[in-house]
Amino acid sequence: MISNSSKYAIKAVLYLALHSSEENKIMVKDIAEPINVPQAYIAKLLQELAKRKLISSTRGPKGGFYLSESDKNGNVLNIVSAIDSEKKLNACILSLEHCNENKPCPLHHIISPSRTILMKNLKTKTIDELSQDVKKGKSYLPL
Repeated sequence: MISNSSKYAIKAVLYLALHSSEENKIMVKDIAEPINVPQAYIAKLLQELAKRKLISSTRGPKGGFYLSESDKNGNVLNIVSAIDSEKKLNACILSLEHCNENKPCPLHHIISPSRTILMKNLKTKTIDELSQDVKKGKSYLPL
């Protein structure tokens, strides 16, 4: 359902939420190591997120990536959708092309309710809420 690329993007955005600000921009090389993702790969993902205005960036010697207050209020589903697309999120777990309510795969009715709940939670949970949970020790993210 969620690709490794989306997982890496979420980790990078949470890293930015915890460590960046408009005054403290972070370069890709400084994000790649703590989140354990190759620099070129995370650069591509962050550029896509910046292009879609889900995170902020500035070019130049004092440039880098950061999250504005507005960016922090974005939801996790926006990040996943930017990287994976809605089509992939709703794809059949068995990768059947024509799986749907009218022609379900053997796992469709097992996965469908969970997918609905997951999508709702990804849509309602903000980056700020997730980063606050990490700061308060309610959740763990090795950064």
